[in-house]
Amino acid sequence: MSAQSLAQAQPQVGQPPAAQVQSAVEVDPGHRLPAIFIAGDSTAAKGSGETQQGWAVPFASYFDPTKVSIMNRARGGRSSRTFLTEGLWDQLLATVKPGDIVLIQFGHNDGGPVDTGPGRGSLPSLGSETREVTNRTGQAEVVHTFGWYLRKFISDTKAKGAIPIVLSLTVRNKWRDGRVERGSGRFSQWAYDVARAEKALFVDVTNLAADEYERLGQEAVKAFYPRDHTHFNAVGADLHAARVVSGLKGLRPSPIAKLLSAKGESVEADRVSWLRLPTPARPNLPTLFLIGDSTVRNGRGDGTGDQWGWGDYLGAHFNLDKINVVNRAVGGLSSRTYLTQGHWARVLGMLKKGDFVMMQFGHNDNGSPTNPPPGRTSIKGVGEETLEAVNSTTNERETIHTFGWYLRKYIADTRAKGATPIVCSLVPRKTWKEGKIVRNKNSHAGWAEQVAQAEKAPFIDLNEIIAAHYDTLGAETVNALFADEHTHTRAAGAELNARSVLEGLKALPENPLASFEVTGTGKPADQ
Repeated sequence: MSAQSLAQAQPQVGQPPAAQVQSAVEVDPGHRLPAIFIAGDSTAAKGSGETQQGWAVPFASYFDPTKVSIMNRARGGRSSRTFLTEGLWDQLLATVKPGDIVLIQFGHNDGGPVDTGPGRGSLPSLGSETREVTNRTGQAEVVHTFGWYLRKFISDTKAKGAIPIVLSLTVRNKWRDGRVERGSGRFSQWAYDVARAEKALFVDVTNLAADEYERLGQEAVKAFYPRDHTHFNAVGADLHAARVVSGLKGLRPSPIAKLLSAKGESVEADRVSWLRLPTPARPNLPTLFLIGDSTVRNGRGDGTGDQWGWGDYLGAHFNLDKINVVNRAVGGLSSRTYLTQGHWARVLGMLKKGDFVMMQFGHNDNGSPTNPPPGRTSIKGVGEETLEAVNSTTNERETIHTFGWYLRKYIADTRAKGATPIVCSLVPRKTWKEGKIVRNKNSHAGWAEQVAQAEKAPFIDLNEIIAAHYDTLGAETVNALFADEHTHTRAAGAELNARSVLEGLKALPENPLASFEVTGTGKPADQ
C-alpha cells in the first residue's frame, strides 16, 4: 500500500478524534455484540488528531459495527505495570465476556526506571523475580517482570472465557543503513516468547509494519512522524491498523473472519503470523538462521500432531549465551517458494555480518513446476535453464529456475551480507528397499552436494548420515521415530536428526560453528 493510498484510505482525517469512529457504547449500548478490546499505550490510544493518532482509532473502520464493538482502552504513557496498578486493566476486564477478544500490546514504556522519574518501568525479564519499591504516589509496591504482567493479562483474559492475542510493538522511525528499527529493546521478542509459552495467539506487528516501511522508504515514512520518532500521525496509525488486521486475518483459524467491514475485507491476510516464526532474541549476538521445509520446522514449531522438525531441537546443542538459533523454516515450501513467498527477504532483513544460514530443501521440490497444486516445484537439476509460466497459486507470471539455481542464490545472498552459508541435503524419508533406507543421491541430495562443492560452501550430507543411522536401528525402531507414514518425525526422531547435524558439522574440515557448540539436552530450544 503506497503512502498516497494510505492517506486516501484514512477515514475523516482532520476531524476531531471523537468524530472519526462511532463509539462502541452508541452502537451497542447493551454490550450484546462480541467485542475486541485493546490494552496498550499511546501508540494505540486516541490521540490529538491528524498529527498524532493511535492505531486503534482507525482500526475500528476495518470492522462492521453491527457485528462487533471495538473497545479501545489503551492509555497514553502506560506500561504493562502501570496499566495494571492504576486499575485500567481491572476496568477493561470488568466488561469482557466469553468470546470477546483482548489485544495486548506493551513495551514502549516498560524500559524506563522502576522507581525514579515516571516510575513505570517493569523489571526487564520474563521470570518471576520481584522488587519492592516506593512508587511515585508514596505507596509501597511490588514490581514484577514484563513477562509476569503479560502472563497475568493472558491468564485473566482466558479466565473470562475470552481470547487473548499478544501483539509486538509498533515501529519507531529510527533507521540504520536503510533498515528501520524492529522493536524497541527486547520487548517484541519477549512478547513473542510469552505468547508462545502461554499458548496465546500472537501477531507480529513489528515486522509486518517494518516490512511495509522498508517498501515505502525512509523519506516517505518520515512524514508519518511529525512530532517524534515514536508517535505517528493519522496515516501512520492507519498503516499500523491495517497491519494488525492483516495479522489477525492470517491466524488459523482467524478470530475476526466474520467481523470485517468492506475495508477490512480488502486487506490481504498475512501468511506468516500464524506460524509464530522467531527472530533473534539477542540481535547483537551472531545468529544461526535455519531455512527449509516442515522437516526442519513443522507448523508453529509446537509439536502439533506429535510432529517436530529437527530445527526445533538444534538450539539445545548450542550455547545460547553466545549465539541465537532462529528456525525460520516453513512447512510446505520448496527452494522456489521460500523465495517467492517472501520468507527469504525477511531473513535477509535480519541477516548481518558474522551470522550463519543453514539451508535444507528438496522434499517439496519434486513434481512438475507448472502442474497445480500448489505451484511450488523447481526445475530438476543444477543448471541455468528457466521456464516461463503462470503460477497456479498466484495466477501471476513467474520465471522458474532449477533447484541448484535457488540454492546458489541463497548462498550468494548470504555471503553478500558477510554471513556464512551451510548447505544440508534433505533428510531421508522412511522408505526401505532391500533392508536399507532409500537415499536421494541421484536427485535433490546429490544436487545439493554438487552446488555446495561448486560454491565452496560447507556441506552436511544429512541424507546419508541419517539414513546410515536408520539402517543400523532397523525398521521397527525407526517406525517409532515417525509421526506419519514416512516424512515427519516425532520428538525422538527430530532429536536424532539434530544430533546428525552436529555430527555433520564436526566432520567438516573447518566447522564454522565449533566455538558455539555445547552438549545438548535433547529439548526444543525456546528460540
